Amino acid sequence: MKVILKADIKGVGKKDEIINASDGYARNFLFPKNLAVEANKGNMSNLKAKQDSAKYQKDKEKEAALKTADKLSKILLKIKVKAGENGKIFGGVSSKEIAQELLNQYKIEVNKKKIDLKETIKTLGVHNVEIKLFEGVIGKLRIDVISE
Repeated sequence: MKVILKADIKGVGKKDEIINASDGYARNFLFPKNLAVEANKGNMSNLKAKQDSAKYQKDKEKEAALKTADKLSKILLKIKVKAGENGKIFGGVSSKEIAQELLNQYKIEVNKKKIDLKETIKTLGVHNVEIKLFEGVIGKLRIDVISE
């Protein structure tokens, strides 16, 4: 019997997956525990509509991420910090500060966890930073760290 899973079941399948289950397993376990529904015409069309909606939403998010990546590539973000005479910064510039300055100066909101910063920036000058906006979409941002 073909059934559509409503939840992830270890060893059986993932949510919204169509599987072949034995009649007894489906009727005595999956259906009573509300873990699956029969794969009839109505349920299949509901599943397809749900998948189409999810794909549309994902495409919209990717398009927004591409626009943001385009904006980021044209930006030179200036961050003022206290520094010594040899160009060494007191402390460092972290991803949290980068996200905050990006929001303050350009009104672009980016999650600090998405900023790919190997370690805090500890020198003055221009640095290139990558920001993971969406799966497969990476924005490149140039940061100019200047002394106050």
